[in-house]
Amino acid sequence: MAKEVLYSSTRGAQGQIKASEAILRGLAPDGGLYVPDHIPHLEKTLREIAELDYQGTAYEVMRLLLTDYTEEELKYCISHAYDSKFDTEEIAPLAEAGGAYYLELYHGATIAFKDMALSILPYLMTTAAKKNNAKNEIVILTATSGDTGKAALAGFADVPGTRIIVFYPKHGVSPIQEQQMVTQKGDNTCVIGIEGNFDDAQTGVKKLFTDPALAKEMDAKGFQFSSANSINIGRLVPQIVYYVYSYAKLLKEGRIADGEAINVVVPTGNFGNILAAYYAKNMGVPIAKLICASNSNKVLFDFFMSGEYDRNRDFVLTSSPSMDILISSNLERLIYHIAGDDSVADAAYMKDLSENGKYVITDEMRAKLTDFYGNFATEEETWSTIGKLFNESSYLIDTHTAVAAAVYDKYVKDTGDKAVTVIASTASPYKFTRSVMNALGKGDESKDDFALADELSALSGIEIPEAVQSIRTAEVRHKTVVDKTEMESAVKSFLGL
Repeated sequence: MAKEVLYSSTRGAQGQIKASEAILRGLAPDGGLYVPDHIPHLEKTLREIAELDYQGTAYEVMRLLLTDYTEEELKYCISHAYDSKFDTEEIAPLAEAGGAYYLELYHGATIAFKDMALSILPYLMTTAAKKNNAKNEIVILTATSGDTGKAALAGFADVPGTRIIVFYPKHGVSPIQEQQMVTQKGDNTCVIGIEGNFDDAQTGVKKLFTDPALAKEMDAKGFQFSSANSINIGRLVPQIVYYVYSYAKLLKEGRIADGEAINVVVPTGNFGNILAAYYAKNMGVPIAKLICASNSNKVLFDFFMSGEYDRNRDFVLTSSPSMDILISSNLERLIYHIAGDDSVADAAYMKDLSENGKYVITDEMRAKLTDFYGNFATEEETWSTIGKLFNESSYLIDTHTAVAAAVYDKYVKDTGDKAVTVIASTASPYKFTRSVMNALGKGDESKDDFALADELSALSGIEIPEAVQSIRTAEVRHKTVVDKTEMESAVKSFLGL
């Protein structure tokens, strides 16, 4: 029987709680993130896991971390999440191209890797509400840099007992990303653009979460906040699954020997996706290097180089907007772990970040980051990587995946390490059609993104995903745009407070 895993805030408030309570709350009352009191080891061997399908792998991983969910509850959540909404028989296919394996995480309903976790989060959350006798309606409050928002909206639309409010930077997402969100159906959905960048949206959301007066006002009206961002442990745990699955698949196909270490490359903004790989490694998956790929907003690269996290810099809008982030929320979980699970130390670093925009970790903590390699790709490098891979391997990737591929090339040049490598391919090329067409030298400013999608399909032979086809002529239902200072009043207006 797996030992119970309990969760506490990275900043130390209020002791330990069960997994379902942590999922229900999303963010701790002190602004910290929930972390497990220990990281359990996989109970089945990877050779045994290799015989399981994606759903079976998900159960093996999630039962170890979400220990207060019964077998029946977890299997219900998993079977309803990972079903025909994915457009390939395999939930997360591995494609070999250009000397690496691309883990395609974009075959869900909204064609981005966020679907992998946000397909299951509504089930985990509504189950948690029942388990904890939650009397209030759950209000999912989320900031998005483009993908989380749509995936969360798709997951929570018309789920009884929930409402969802998504804030996004009005001028900081791709046209297809915006169209996906503003056409979202569901009486319980609300999408709001803000005049500001993603960090403004994320900071505003965290402020609303930790406002005791607002919490009291909402409770009186029968509401409570929760989160669908990767700050919610219920988002992070399902992401661990696909790293376990990819290793087991390589093993099953004879691409690696049992126990052979692989490298993993993740295009990284909010640090959640690569943190999931770090947890997978700590659960027993033989991962050697965790390669953290940044775009021109290279705050994480600088952190891995120097031990100083400094967000005091210009915010750059790039062709990989989901990574246009200067405050990587999930890094806080790693800071907590490398500080020796020390919530006092973590709280002090986060106070420095909040007040001065930066913090510097100790040499002892830096010594625990040897698993990580950080680098970044410029816009030119991103685009040339898309063109090179397509021309040489007929394999098409989006801009975020291209950042990862470009950084992987730098890693190999730096180290000479030729270990088998999995690159997290985080979005469909069709989500960023204009940038991909520009990278292929086929851009045309006179055409809209849907016309370019038709041309990209003709060029690549890859069918346009249903997620793009369905929004071509869909009605725009969400038209609200507010200043970043007006987020609270927008929330109150939607909830009728």
